Amino acid sequence: MGDHAFNVDAVRAQFPALHQDVNGTPLVYLDNAASSQVPQCVIDALVQHYAEDRSNVHRAVHTLSQRATAGFDAGREQVARFLGASSAEEIVFTRGTTEAINLVADAWGRAHLKAGDEVVITAMEHHANIVPWQMVCERTGAVLRVIRMDDRGVLDMEHARSVIGPRTRMVSFVHISNALGTINPAHELIGLARSVGATVLVDGAQSAAHMPVNMQELGADLFVFSGHKVFGPNGIGVLWGRPEVLQSMPPYQGGGDMIRTVSFEKSTFQDAPYRFEAGTPNVADVIGLGAALDWVLNLDRAGALAHETDLLAYATALVSEIPGVKVIGTAPDKASVLSFVVDGAHPSDVGTLLDRYGVAVRTGHHCAQPIMDQFGVPATARASFALYNTRAEVEAFAEALRKTLTFLV
Repeated sequence: MGDHAFNVDAVRAQFPALHQDVNGTPLVYLDNAASSQVPQCVIDALVQHYAEDRSNVHRAVHTLSQRATAGFDAGREQVARFLGASSAEEIVFTRGTTEAINLVADAWGRAHLKAGDEVVITAMEHHANIVPWQMVCERTGAVLRVIRMDDRGVLDMEHARSVIGPRTRMVSFVHISNALGTINPAHELIGLARSVGATVLVDGAQSAAHMPVNMQELGADLFVFSGHKVFGPNGIGVLWGRPEVLQSMPPYQGGGDMIRTVSFEKSTFQDAPYRFEAGTPNVADVIGLGAALDWVLNLDRAGALAHETDLLAYATALVSEIPGVKVIGTAPDKASVLSFVVDGAHPSDVGTLLDRYGVAVRTGHHCAQPIMDQFGVPATARASFALYNTRAEVEAFAEALRKTLTFLV
């Protein structure tokens, strides 16, 4: 927890994008599960880099490169602090959660999977935690198995205990569902994987922004998240890994800083994490991510979580009172996400009409088509909350939804 008590008005004041009108109405930004807004300190860090320190990193001796290198390396250290990592050497930079999972599926899968082995995921995964495993299973002959969930959006842990077994080599699961908001029982799933000697990857794309995540306490082997969902820039993501797991993985791409020596006969590679960072790194956005995570760590995170929990409960109660609206995903342990459908209306029409009132929600399958199939809907509308949202915005959203229904019925 940071040194400052949580004050939503003080937090909102730091986000320039929140203080604008959309279609003549104050913006109500409820698309945070897709991308959060960024505070002024992150914008300032990016501007300073581009205005004063723009340079490539590591090999040059001139002043701008030295300053860029210092900022880049400080960003890696800040990510390590944010995750409670033992060392900055456990932090690999990627373009985002999707690339991080693809990196693991490809590199770890090549080194560790063979025909007959099993990879276990859950029924509520984002496509980014389904498709890469399907691809590596096709290449290696491994089998992909899926833990069921019920119609509330809760994992069937009895089924998990039957699926995770002696053939399981990897268990990869989402910490918080982007489509349902379900908080999965991470420690229980990790314990099941540990009992059979399997490696564990946790998709923290949603959880990193909404709860403290400490790698020493979580007990996973690998953890991934994206900067743009945790008040940072686009195009930057993180793979954290236990050193022995990262070290067991061959390179994912070749070139640039990932090499130790190169000849036409043979090349040798850096140790992790650098062996996974081929080419010119995303210097500015690493610096911006470091600024974002520093900002988060100086919040009252318990207070922010309590505030978000209240917003979700309040929004769920208001939306549930509106005739013709059905909430999709009613797990007892949820965070930040309220997905819903409206009788007789396509979610995209709902989202378009809400935008008339300045309310920004996401519509579609949310890169989670198997979830939509289970619930028997083509798509949902999704309101997702961040620590800078307010009860007044929840009320404005509910009122806009009521008005929207008058156009749709």
